[in-house]
Amino acid sequence: MDKIVNQLKNSRNVLITSHVNPDGDAIGSLVAMGLALRAYGIKATLYNESPIPAVYRFLPSVELISRQIDAKLIFDTAIVLDCGNLERVGSNASMISGIPAVINIDHHITNNGFGTLQLIDLAACATAEIVYRLVKAMGIEIDKAMGTSIYTGIVTDTGSFRFSNTNHTAFAICDEMVQMGVQPYNVAQHVYGTYSLGRIKLLNLALESIEISSNGNVSMMMLTRQMLADTGTHPEDAAGLINYARRIEDVKMAALIQEQVNGNNGRDGKKQYHVSLRSDGSVDVAAIASGFGGGGHPSAAGFGIKSTLADLKNRIIQLSETL
Repeated sequence: MDKIVNQLKNSRNVLITSHVNPDGDAIGSLVAMGLALRAYGIKATLYNESPIPAVYRFLPSVELISRQIDAKLIFDTAIVLDCGNLERVGSNASMISGIPAVINIDHHITNNGFGTLQLIDLAACATAEIVYRLVKAMGIEIDKAMGTSIYTGIVTDTGSFRFSNTNHTAFAICDEMVQMGVQPYNVAQHVYGTYSLGRIKLLNLALESIEISSNGNVSMMMLTRQMLADTGTHPEDAAGLINYARRIEDVKMAALIQEQVNGNNGRDGKKQYHVSLRSDGSVDVAAIASGFGGGGHPSAAGFGIKSTLADLKNRIIQLSETL
């Protein structure tokens, strides 16, 4: 921690980023870290390659997150948040790897230890928890805007304190954030309580696509480009849909197969897919995702793959026999 604090205090221009297809922890950590560094007087550029899901656009200063990096900027430090490997940041991974100091802040068990400095805590409930501790260690006062982002990161990554990663620290930090003015009802309304009509239609199509393995261990849900087009939605509107497949009785593992909008289709019929995995707690989906080149948590993980849909579905169904 001390080395990272010293590195940041001596930095002039910092790039902060998190993984593509960001969730609440990735975005909350990104905004909180960016606002903290700016409050300290450090120039900070916030970057994420993907669009921000509508449910998180209420976060204070979320508009600071850019989807492009100004080629004219020269960074002395990069902070990579909530990424098990550097490639998770997307197409600019190679550029970011060339920044003199790359700080890897994460809580995934599958983190490969990339970067020049690492702050990895597998016991942390969320990356937002680690960001909270880092901001405190730098002597920066957390304001309501930072607090709202930290609170959102913890609440979403613990599934509103329902997941197994929920710990005492999660409650303690969130209590502190509420005492400084963060409004749980407001956060919950944006994250869980508001859906566009298009997202409801998308949910309907996704539910119709569900398939169950013959032994009932695995459920699969499909999301295609055509579904997005038919409902006027975007990939970020798929956030949370996999939980409907996970909650089916007796299902141990759920998979959401998402056709990538920008994926290049091969002549061999292969397409680019992203597969999200969720567990009922009895299956380590991080280990499964790692076998496909991905990673994550034991209860929530994912991976990218280029495959035919039939082959991909067969491989996932075959996993049901080992669960």
